[in-house]
Amino acid sequence: MKVIRLREGKERSLLRRHPWVFAGSIAKGQADAGETVRVESDDGKFLAWAAFSPSSQIRVRAWTFDESERVDHAFFKRRIGAAVALRRRMAVESDGVRLIHGEADGLPGLVVDRYGDLLSAQFLSAGTERFKSTIADVLLQATGCTRLYERSDSGVRALEGLEPVTGWLRGEGNTEVTIREHGWQLTLDVQEGHKTGFYLDQRDNRARLADWVRRFGCKRVLNCYSYTGGFSVAALAGGAEQVVSVDSSAPALARATAHVALNGHDPARHQALDADVNGYLREALKSGERFDAIVLDPPKFAPTAAHAERAARAYKDINRLGLKLLAPGGLLLTFSCSGGIGAELFHKIVAGAAMDAQVDGAILARLEGAPDHPTTLMFPEGEYLKGLAVLKQ
Repeated sequence: MKVIRLREGKERSLLRRHPWVFAGSIAKGQADAGETVRVESDDGKFLAWAAFSPSSQIRVRAWTFDESERVDHAFFKRRIGAAVALRRRMAVESDGVRLIHGEADGLPGLVVDRYGDLLSAQFLSAGTERFKSTIADVLLQATGCTRLYERSDSGVRALEGLEPVTGWLRGEGNTEVTIREHGWQLTLDVQEGHKTGFYLDQRDNRARLADWVRRFGCKRVLNCYSYTGGFSVAALAGGAEQVVSVDSSAPALARATAHVALNGHDPARHQALDADVNGYLREALKSGERFDAIVLDPPKFAPTAAHAERAARAYKDINRLGLKLLAPGGLLLTFSCSGGIGAELFHKIVAGAAMDAQVDGAILARLEGAPDHPTTLMFPEGEYLKGLAVLKQ
């Protein structure tokens, strides 16, 4: 077994059971991509068994902090079994569920979503790539599914020195799936959809929007960066008389329109606009449009903290425009999925947008990802999705 020795004082993160070790913390030691290594402090004490990644700045990702545990088939059977059992306890109101959430489930670099009887997985690290076949077999055994589609096409793989890979890993067949969510039906394509096929992390926030639209009597709702219209269906279910979905993807908007009909809503109550959101917001403001509720759920503006300043300007601008477009007493649901933007900073950005818009707002709720996308005490970086529900004053 190859040994990675850390510099003096660099063992603190592993002692806190944080799974990452950066390249600058390593004093000596090398290994092949994904190879399991023994990580030691500068005085030779055991810290973790980990996957080594020679191409990544995150040079080591810990599998386990138990010296007696071996990283083998039985290890993955235990970890995957525990993750699946946790989701059963959560009693998720959908048959679309995040089963494996990377570091939060003790499986760094592995993301697995279940859509009905189909699994969709991303292998995002050198370690998970090395054990891909073992992981695939264990996943099918643990879930009873027979099909597993790989969506390892995230840009994160390039940082690991890995090429993008997509396609059937186990089984074959149609990649279109219909899932149930809070009584609604939503469709997706694991081959073409974003991430593993869909944004399951917003599941509970969609349900909350439906409740708030109903409670506050929101008649006109604007859903920006609408993708396939999950929030639009929720707003209509809450009783909105008109919902406008804005996105720059025509195929996503077509699916949003289909979702409206699939869930029994009058197509006349929904308008799908293929447009740049920022440009649309400016034009809507010029033309005197007003909405009772607005959803701002943009793509990742800041992939890392290094991009935070530029991203902050983009978040501030769309929130300023959104707050101006809201009718008095209107509801704003605004989100950031950027890991480089923390919850405290996001609050400050939205507050700055309110200052520029010359309005104030009462925070109705602080929003986060659904519980099957857990943030653990030892890995706070897992809290990537953060949001605010604000009532304009």
